[in-house]
Formats: sequence, structure tokens, C-alpha cells
Amino acid sequence: MNQPSTTSDQYLFRATASKKGRHLAVSPENSSMRQLYYGRIILDPSLSRVAFETGSREVALLVMNGSCTVTVGGEKIELGQYDAVYVPRGSSVEVSTKANVDIVECAANVEGDYPLQVVRYADVENDPKLKFPTGGDTTRRTINILIGNNVKAGRVLAGFTRSLPGNWTSWPPHEHSRMLEELYVFFDMPPPAYGVQFVYTNRETPEFVGMVSDGDAVLVPKGYHPNVAIPGHTINFIWIMAAQREGDDRQFGVVNVEPEFGAVKSGLEASRK
Repeated sequence: MNQPSTTSDQYLFRATASKKGRHLAVSPENSSMRQLYYGRIILDPSLSRVAFETGSREVALLVMNGSCTVTVGGEKIELGQYDAVYVPRGSSVEVSTKANVDIVECAANVEGDYPLQVVRYADVENDPKLKFPTGGDTTRRTINILIGNNVKAGRVLAGFTRSLPGNWTSWPPHEHSRMLEELYVFFDMPPPAYGVQFVYTNRETPEFVGMVSDGDAVLVPKGYHPNVAIPGHTINFIWIMAAQREGDDRQFGVVNVEPEFGAVKSGLEASRK
């Protein structure tokens, strides 16, 4: 496994969903990300509430498990599994639960002002541009876009992908670093499930090749980034992206396929119809 030793070149962050409360795991301060912040909010009856300020960042909260109430500037929003909310910069946020909740937090600094917006997963499921299967016999997966063209924002895009057992995803290999930096967080992969993630600009000297498990995060500041599940198990990951140029580069599905696979469609075409 190729794991660079310096913090600025670190690609793998292990067990990012292992702590209760609100914790930022990846930021421009501790990684090679230029724009993107990733954190986790995990609450239960022993710690049922957190509060924070968004400051100069736009923030998207994705409920991966459980349910919660998100209060933004006095407005209360009830969220269930796979619902999401976009929170503008300069907001006061409170998250609380009566049971349990696991939330992915993604953020980026922006200069523009965009409105508070709620995304219901029921609406995503009914929109073929936001939820769709793609891939071939060994690359079949389902893509769910929670924060995409359905949300007005400056930089952030987010959603999740589920594969079929033993299949590849993010195939054919593609990259989009001039427009978007990205981060994968693996979820719903209980032991003994694991996958193998690749990040490379040159196959002879890959930036990262390694085993990934539930809760691990892999950074993709640049390069092609396919992955594969082990036989009998799926590889599932939350993907979050931040546009390099606010507004202009915030486009899902605009990718460069690795030249050797240039005749193969990216699999993301449905999102742009």
C-alpha cells in the first residue's frame, strides 16, 4: 500500500465515523484539499445535541442513518435517513436527536449567498437525474445525488454510490481535478467487507492504492480514482466534491476518462440529460 508520510500528501484517513459529537476529519489545514471540508456528526441519547456556526463556509448535512432536527436561524427542519440540508454561510446551526443519528458534514468557503434548502430523499428517488443505475456486468452501481443541480450552491456537491457485490465503481477511470476536488467516505460495509481504492495520475507510480473499510476516507485532490469491492460484498461510499472556481466549476458529471478507455462512457450521463 502506498501511504505517503507527510500530512499534506496523506490520502487515507481511517475510522472517521468512530467518535460521538461533531468532528472535522479533513480540511485544507490538515490535508491536500484546497477547498473541501469533511466531518461527521454522531449523536445518541448520551450526547443528543451539538451547535456550531458556519462562518464563511456553505455546509451540506447528509443524514446517513437515523433522524434528527436541524435548526438554522430559528427554523426547525426534521430530517430522516438520506435526507439532506444545505445551510448558507453565516448561519447558526443546531443539530439534535431523540434517538440516534449519523450525519456527514461537507463544506467549503464561498463568497456568494445561497438560500437554505432541504432535500428529501423521496424526491431524489423519483428523479432519474438524481438517482440512477449505471455500469456494465462487472461495474454495476447506483448513484444517488443529494446535493447537485437540485440545490443552489457555490462549491459543494455530494451524494452516495452503492455497488453490486464484487463490482468496480467509478469506472471507467476518470478525473476532474481542474474543476473539482473530491473525497470518498466508505459506509455500510460491516466486517469482513472491504474494498480497494486507487488514486493515480500515472499507473506506474500511483499516489494511493489501499484497502478501505467502513468509515475510512480517501482524498482525491487529482487523478483517476476507480475502486472495487471484494467478492460477495458491496463497496459503498459517500462522495463529496468542491468546485475549484465557485459557481463556474460546480458541475457534476463533467469528467475526463483515462485515454486508454476513452471510447467507454463515464456512466454519469443520466445526471446531465
